[in-house]
Amino acid sequence: MPKEEGPFHIGEIEAQERAGTREAAASTGGFIRDFMPEQHRAFFSALPFLVVAGADDTGRPWVSILEGEEGFAKSPTPQSLTFASSFSHDDPLMKSFHHDANIGILGIELSTRRRNRLNGRIRNDGEKFIVDVDQSFGNCPQYIREREWYRVKHKPTLGTRVSDQLSDAQCRQIKAADTFFIGSGFSLPARQGGDGYDASHRGGDPGFVRIDSKGTLHIPDYDGNKFFNTIGNLLRDPRVGLLFVDFVSGSMLHITGRARINWSAIGSHDPNARRMIEVTIEQVIERPAALALRWRENADDHLRLKVVDKVQESAEITSIYLAHQDNIALPPFLAGQYLPIELNVNGQAGTVRRNYSLSGPVNENHYRISVKREDRGVASRFIHDQLNIGDEINAKQPSGDFVAPYGRCSLVLVSAGVGVTPMMAMLYAAMKEKQPRPLWFIHGARNPQTQAFQKEVEAIAAQLSDFKYQIFYSAAIADEADGENIYNSGRITADALLALNTGADAQYMLCGPASFIANIRNGLEKGGVPMSQIHFESFGPSS
Repeated sequence: MPKEEGPFHIGEIEAQERAGTREAAASTGGFIRDFMPEQHRAFFSALPFLVVAGADDTGRPWVSILEGEEGFAKSPTPQSLTFASSFSHDDPLMKSFHHDANIGILGIELSTRRRNRLNGRIRNDGEKFIVDVDQSFGNCPQYIREREWYRVKHKPTLGTRVSDQLSDAQCRQIKAADTFFIGSGFSLPARQGGDGYDASHRGGDPGFVRIDSKGTLHIPDYDGNKFFNTIGNLLRDPRVGLLFVDFVSGSMLHITGRARINWSAIGSHDPNARRMIEVTIEQVIERPAALALRWRENADDHLRLKVVDKVQESAEITSIYLAHQDNIALPPFLAGQYLPIELNVNGQAGTVRRNYSLSGPVNENHYRISVKREDRGVASRFIHDQLNIGDEINAKQPSGDFVAPYGRCSLVLVSAGVGVTPMMAMLYAAMKEKQPRPLWFIHGARNPQTQAFQKEVEAIAAQLSDFKYQIFYSAAIADEADGENIYNSGRITADALLALNTGADAQYMLCGPASFIANIRNGLEKGGVPMSQIHFESFGPSS
């Protein structure tokens, strides 16, 4: 039986080993902390609602939404979150919101596709509820459907409906859903790493959740962060809670039941599924118009783009230049943001959605994304092999918060492989600054043939007065010095970055595989760099 290790409990480790992701999860487990980073604290404090998972007095998990005015949740310390709100009397989590109860919280901003998670234990100090944080970590934006929230004059719930099976109308709601929330939990006699409750988001094309003739829900499990928090919980305790929100009416459909993991999704309704979560329903609670919040999709956010050029940047990376189909100006973006695109790929059920960092300068006439071809990548192979000049794709406006902090402090751009793409946009942005800041560009590639944008970087270097760069090739080469610009044999390390002496106020921007970021970030922190000065974004199917 797997033993507890780091932030993961035995169920999570068992799931990681079965899925073949144990090594990847172990290398990135450092992203899970026992406190909230400053960015997460500000994020939670600005939200108008939180998704909450817990258990009722019989131990059955439920998921609900706690809403309030922006700022109803506050973080007085990195280890705590307080609430100036409570659940309604008919909410299945109302009785579980008490002193010493385990709880999982998901903060999600649908309009920007940001989400962060935490779990902990409730403490009641007599005046307010406080959650003492056990674990805190961020999540990728993949599978989130963008929506903007607004408020309506709240009316009381129009009759709670309780049953042990879904009605026809409830089945139709689930079959049409592109979003729901899932809650699970696992507790040990003595609290150890990773146990407690977890609240998580699930998304896909409308209809991605299927209901069979027996009323069992079949939920596809896609590529994710490789932590297997939900499935790891369910392997040890199959009890599960689900929440489907009607974003138009504010109704909430709560479900509790038991889950079974089908590790083979072959032949299932969704070819993109890696596994299936099969939920047998035990109780359903529908609460019409329970929320004062509503959500709508932003039609202005949609873009129809055409491919105007295609350039091979290296042996693996190709750039795609995209313009508006009507030849009008494109929405601007901040250097470091990504472009969400939608592709119709033959043989794929539904739309294939991906996020690619914008790799060029801000230009109202076109965007540039640069994509590495992955042998098993559905989207990247389509872009490299089938997407041609003149073709059109759907996209949404640029998004993301991986942007360089403002100011005159030194900026250290550190990337590996295709993680160079947002750094290129940041280099172009630096060229336009009226007072250029000290700038370092540190990039790792396998060899010169796989290094993209070499000539562009050299051209930018010639135009910036306070710019230094180093390139690391993991395949052995002879070290070559060119003034202060050095080509090195080996991989980028935190020690190499610390040796640059970039200054105590330097801001580090990291982009690359999750394991690369984890190693660099841990090394920088051990070297005395404050966590608030380290910013990162990972790439890949689960980023």
